[in-house]
Amino acid sequence: MATLLLNGEALAEIDGVLFDKDGTLSHSEPHLISLARRRIEAIAERMQHLPLRVISNALDTKSLRSLLEKAYGLNSEGVRPDSLLAVASKQHNLAATATVLSLVGVPWPQALLLAEESFASVEQSLPPDEEDGSTPLLPDAKRLIQALNKAGVTCAVISNDTHEGIQRFLRHHQLEHAVSGMWSAEHQPSKPDPAAVHRLCESLRLNHRRCALIGDADSDLLMGRRAGVAVTLGYVAGWREPPTLTAHEHLVHHWRDLQVRPED
Repeated sequence: MATLLLNGEALAEIDGVLFDKDGTLSHSEPHLISLARRRIEAIAERMQHLPLRVISNALDTKSLRSLLEKAYGLNSEGVRPDSLLAVASKQHNLAATATVLSLVGVPWPQALLLAEESFASVEQSLPPDEEDGSTPLLPDAKRLIQALNKAGVTCAVISNDTHEGIQRFLRHHQLEHAVSGMWSAEHQPSKPDPAAVHRLCESLRLNHRRCALIGDADSDLLMGRRAGVAVTLGYVAGWREPPTLTAHEHLVHHWRDLQVRPED
């Protein structure tokens, strides 16, 4: 047992902390922007090679690029922190991409196949320095996790990334032993179902009522509150454009704002 503090003020007595990954622990924005633009280019390239009968009613590639950018949440400032790209799982992004293609005239079977092939080709061609696992930690995140460990607090990650993506990230930052559990998009139920919190806590033998949940999206925070965790904290320093949150109990502007006090 330990006490979690925000700028020296006690928030709750906790046994565990559940962290979101992208935009909370990981500075993912540059990687996600690059990934989205590569996907858009791969889709535009494949559109040019579809049979004319398939794309006779489809928009030109410039208009298609613009629609995909809007769907993903890309803008001149980067990516919206509450967007499809920033918050949703790969499968949700894939389904949304296929939906955009169907809206511009591509039949659904071809739209889904085109989206799947484009996503796969981008993943296979990513250079090592752009793989998801190599995204940098946000400032002081590792220090906080180490302080929680030292105080006897169990740390876990609950994310819409894949299981492999979370593992790569933790290994890259030498946190695989500091983070005791993970819940990915491949687990069922996946976030933002509150049952995902319960299942993760059960797997770690934690009482969810004695856990904090920290994320950068209202969907994370609502999930935590509906699950009945001890405290929910919105982290707002992970994106160029700070997320606008409404479901938090407290806001964290920098990881150094959080402290942990071990049980006496």
